Amino acid sequence: MAACASLAVLTLAAGQAHAFDLDDVAAIARQRSQAPWREASHAVPTELAKMEYDDYRDIRFNAASTLWRADKLPFEANFFHVGRHGDSVRIHEITTSGVKRLPYDPATFNFGKNKLSPETWGDLGHGGVRFFSNLNSPTYKDELVVFTGATYFRALGAGQRYGLSARGLAVDTAGGAGGAKEEFPRFTDFWLQKPTGESQQLTLYAVMDSERMTGAYRFDVQAGEQTTTNVQARIFMRPAATSGNSAPITSLGIAPLTSMFFFGENQPRPGDFRPEVHDSDGLMMATGDGEWLWRPLQNPSSPLVTSFAMKSLKGFGLMQRDRAFANYEDTEARYEMRPSAWVTPVGDWGAGRVELFQFATPDETHDNVAAYWVPEKLPAPGQSLDIAWQISWQGKNQQLPPNGWVTQSRRGFGYAKAGTDLKDQVQYVIDFAGPALDALPEDAKVEAISSANANGRVLESLAYKNPATGAWRMTLRVQRLNAAQPVELRAFLKHDNHTVSETWTNLITP
Repeated sequence: MAACASLAVLTLAAGQAHAFDLDDVAAIARQRSQAPWREASHAVPTELAKMEYDDYRDIRFNAASTLWRADKLPFEANFFHVGRHGDSVRIHEITTSGVKRLPYDPATFNFGKNKLSPETWGDLGHGGVRFFSNLNSPTYKDELVVFTGATYFRALGAGQRYGLSARGLAVDTAGGAGGAKEEFPRFTDFWLQKPTGESQQLTLYAVMDSERMTGAYRFDVQAGEQTTTNVQARIFMRPAATSGNSAPITSLGIAPLTSMFFFGENQPRPGDFRPEVHDSDGLMMATGDGEWLWRPLQNPSSPLVTSFAMKSLKGFGLMQRDRAFANYEDTEARYEMRPSAWVTPVGDWGAGRVELFQFATPDETHDNVAAYWVPEKLPAPGQSLDIAWQISWQGKNQQLPPNGWVTQSRRGFGYAKAGTDLKDQVQYVIDFAGPALDALPEDAKVEAISSANANGRVLESLAYKNPATGAWRMTLRVQRLNAAQPVELRAFLKHDNHTVSETWTNLITP
């Protein structure tokens, strides 16, 4: 069914190349939503199925076959080979002459030391696509953005290293009705718009398929110090008659981000010479009411879901605020160079919640953090949803609250007299900086405003200037009343009845 839909649109586009846009891709997605869902076939040649990870890594795209290189255009593309798990996508090119399929060609790959017979495999499709631009140098093209696996993609700004990823859609990420597993939609086709010599942005389209929905996407990517990815999505919920899963959707995650937090200043790891290991250190949110929130990430012992309900959203992101090499000391991973991703809604998304899902990871090779927006009102089966957002991939000059923000958040006690009873107590030391704090006079009286839910009692809440850094420090000591229940904390700084910082939030887990 998917192949027939693709051919129908491609025939139209070939005759009217100038008209190819999101509506053409949406026609495919709508048609798929009205046909019974069928799980994609992952059959691969036996030779590929038997390959080990290192063998697969030895397969590389031939640089001479790079798409658009011969035309000396601002952007170039090459493709990933299908792996042993068989996930593949169809790739098409949009030009002024029309739309054409770019089939798999083994001659475009170098198979390294592998002894294979690719000429017998037929058209496997491709494992994904990546794009290049003059991101860091006018004479050399670096990787800019990559699309591979499910609906995952990630991008780089100038001087950055790959870290966190984004997705087209997240469905029941923290678990569905009756304990059902997460549903993973996947892009099945990409259409790459051939740039001109003057193109300032890269444009591509994708169609998504899944058990309970389909979707059409447009991506516009602009390279720079903060590379931006503008996303337009049109999602079609399958009616009950064509759905592959009759269970209701618990959470439809819009603009999902995926990252890794192994350990950090708020959760150190004994025995590792590195002070911190993470792609992101916190979740930042801006509400429509003007409040800014900061939630430090953690590596919990068991799955942890936290929701932040709001009437409207101005933005959210998984941020890497800590940019000092000395706080990582990893000469290979260079965590201080990994991007933050800040999501800005296009238009009014209405009421809903930012959901943060964290679970345990044994090392830094596994992502264990997801954040996304869940609309209060989900589209019903048979309905569609049009939604758009921008992702800014940021480095040192990243989005921050206008008044003040958290620069570090540490957990633990300092000196305590022998015999001091610290049972069920937790202490946080939180540093704040920012223009509103910098503008205060030396003798300013800054208040530490803090609160806990019913399971916590705030024993001490102090604010004072750190003479070593000039920042303002808050010491927060809390007693947990029931060790089997969590404690939700909130804290911010106030001066002369004005809020001068974002709100720090945290959760003491059982």
